[in-house]
Amino acid sequence: MRRFRGLIAVLLIVCGLTAPAGPAGAGSSRYAGYLFVYFAGEGTPDGEQVHFALSQGNDPLRWREPAGRPALRSTLGTGGIRDPYVIRSPRGDGFYLIATDLRMYGRDDWDQAQRHGSRSIVVWESTDLVRWGEPRLVAVAPDTAGHAWAPEAFYDPVRGAYVVFWASTLYPPGDPGHTTESHNRIMYATTEDFRTFGEPRVWFDPGHSVIDSTVIEHNGTYHRFSQDDRGPGGGGATPCGRYITQEKAAVLTSRTYALVKECIGEGAIVGGEGPLVFRSNTEKRWYLFIDEYGGRGYQPFETTDLESGDWRPAANAQLPAGLRHGTVLPVTRAEYHRLAAKYGAAAGTP
Repeated sequence: MRRFRGLIAVLLIVCGLTAPAGPAGAGSSRYAGYLFVYFAGEGTPDGEQVHFALSQGNDPLRWREPAGRPALRSTLGTGGIRDPYVIRSPRGDGFYLIATDLRMYGRDDWDQAQRHGSRSIVVWESTDLVRWGEPRLVAVAPDTAGHAWAPEAFYDPVRGAYVVFWASTLYPPGDPGHTTESHNRIMYATTEDFRTFGEPRVWFDPGHSVIDSTVIEHNGTYHRFSQDDRGPGGGGATPCGRYITQEKAAVLTSRTYALVKECIGEGAIVGGEGPLVFRSNTEKRWYLFIDEYGGRGYQPFETTDLESGDWRPAANAQLPAGLRHGTVLPVTRAEYHRLAAKYGAAAGTP
């Protein structure tokens, strides 16, 4: 029955009767703009909460000035969130927003955050992007994990469920103090309701630290983008450390994605993380935004050939300052106007 429901969802998407899951978009004029869901860094008390920004119509390189105040707050767990990710349900009748449970404001102990951080993610639900239920904490990482960072989700029509994935360090069961050396790898678990999750499994472990995976599907192929978390230069690192790697596979949860391109962003940014990828609402073009952390924030790249891995800096982009690791979601005209009315964005309504 679950697989049957998944196949129905695929047919609805193919026939254009509903919006595709995830932030990909469909190159369809049914969308009137984009919603940027992000956090604003650990430099201010409200930076590590959920913030919204709206594009200027269907131009993903021009954005209305954000309101500057959080759209959603979490007082659960650590009291802060990072890396918010929003996904549309396969039927298009609801949204889930998930985020890292982490607050670093006034702190400088990243090692402690990796070894003894939260193993839960923060979850919100909405039917219209403006009215959100109360947040909840849901444990996803195993007991041996040091944290659960940068959660994202993608609907798998074959399973009839969402695949939620995140980065965790893992430690031996006999090391409850997490004193041994470890590295981030990408884990995943499945869920139908973002309340009950299946067993967490390792999805991507190249033998060194990797974080911030995101996925887009095109013509039956899944493209995964991740940050190679090794530092640049020596010390066992790689020249592609702190840049983005693109891989592809025919099955979403495959353990054998094929390399498409590595070192994405090199020469244009000084290291990057939090990649987000989406298709244009109006043409055959894809955008890859990379967060140049410690620098200029998100920098946009684009391509007209997703399979090629040939990403070039987008010319004349004007993104607001302060956008950190988040999501870009295509929105309909009705959704766009509701968001603009709710959050009081500046001029530029489509």
